[in-house]
This record gives sequence, C-alpha cells and structure tokens, in this order.
Amino acid sequence: MSDTIDCQMTADGVVTLRLIRPEVCNAINEIMVAELTATLAAISQNPQARVLVLTGVGHIFCAGTDYQWMLKGSQAGPDHNFEDALQIARLLRTLDRLPIPTIAHINGPAVGIGIGLISCCDMAVCTPDSWFSIPDTRIGLIPAVFGPYVINKIGSSAARRFFLSTERFTPATALRLGLIHECPATAELAEQQVSDWISAMLRNSPHALTAAKRFITSVEHRPIDDAMLSDTAHRMAHIRSHEEAQLGLNAYLNQNTPSWLA
Repeated sequence: MSDTIDCQMTADGVVTLRLIRPEVCNAINEIMVAELTATLAAISQNPQARVLVLTGVGHIFCAGTDYQWMLKGSQAGPDHNFEDALQIARLLRTLDRLPIPTIAHINGPAVGIGIGLISCCDMAVCTPDSWFSIPDTRIGLIPAVFGPYVINKIGSSAARRFFLSTERFTPATALRLGLIHECPATAELAEQQVSDWISAMLRNSPHALTAAKRFITSVEHRPIDDAMLSDTAHRMAHIRSHEEAQLGLNAYLNQNTPSWLA
C-alpha cells in the first residue's frame, strides 16, 4: 500500500493513477518518485492495461517538488543531488514512453514538475480553476530535468518566457500553447472529456495505439528524407501484417466487432 499514490484498474483496462499527498498539495518527494516509477513500469508490462489517467486528489494537481526534499538536497553534496535528479529523469522518461495512451486530468493548479508530468502525457484536460507556473528560477534553480518535455510541448519561445518570468498562466494560455488540449467550463465537463477520450481509445487496436505513440516519437523533429521514407514504409509494412490489423480490417469489411471490443 503506497502512502503517496493510489492506482486502480477497471475490468476494461483503464488505469487511474492519483497523486495522494494532500497535506503538501500533492508535491512530489523522493518516495513518490520511486513509487510512481515502479508503478508505471509495472503498468507498461501489464497486457491488460489499455489507458492511463493521471490526476491528483483534492483540488490541486501537483504543487511541484516538495520543499523539504529540496532543502535536504541543498544541504547534500553533488553526488546525492545527481542521483535525485536522475531518479526524476527516469520517472519522466517512463511516463513519456509508456506504451499505452496517457491522459492528464488536471484537477487544479500544476506547478514545476507537475507541468513536466503533464508534458509527458498524450492528452491533457484541466478544470477551469487550474493555473500553471514554473517557478524554479525564483528560488535559484532551473527546470533542467523536466524542462525538455515542457519545451517539446510548448516550444522554446514560450519556455523562454515562462522559465524566466516564472509568471502564472491561465488555462486559456495553456490551451493556446498546446500544454493542454481542452479546458471545459466545469469540472464535471472535464471529467466527461476524460471519459470521452477513454471510450474513443478503447475502440482502437491496442497494438496500433502503441505503434502510433512510437511512430510519433520516432519522426518528430526529423527531416522528411530518404531515411524517413524508408522508416515509415517499414512501419506500414509491419503493421499491415500484424494480427490486429487483419482482424480490424476484416471486422470493418464484414461489419463485425474486432476482438479487442468483444
């Protein structure tokens, strides 16, 4: 039983992973990092898992890094701090590379590494009372470990502004920047958006969803050259011969239900 996270999976493979440190506004410490990493690694190996929803308890998504943990780091040596940072980096990479679709259900403010977690998810929806901030430079730090994921999500121009100014920004700004995809008018509608995304993805081929995620990671920021043409052609050739593609095509032509919906 974890003291920092709660993980539940439904019969149809929807995993809900909640940050549960309400006493510190779901701030992340070394225990949560270890438990999140281990849980995500287990999810990635579970063939029954189909979709992951990441959220927080209460009315705050994640208040960033626990200040007590940061204070401990400020009094430790470089080797200790390097290992701490590396553990966070491994957590973010595990989430970013999770083979199933991931949804960030942002139930309130997201600060610092909380924005890093959002940036590692495939889809993101927030409640209207959410806000966002990357305050690292205000306390003499830089968002080095989670920064690359945020830059990939919002671009270097926006990162320059918000990494350096540390100003808060609204859901409307987060939506414009691409950090989030939807911000409905109420918390209930945000929950409905999560449900709609889950319903849509459960209708899709599990293998194709994983292949699509890997495809996006492989081709983004690459030139469309001969190597890219060859790579994409190999991917298409491989997936066309996969069992799920054959089942899906036959189901479509015969107006049947594919096996993953049966």
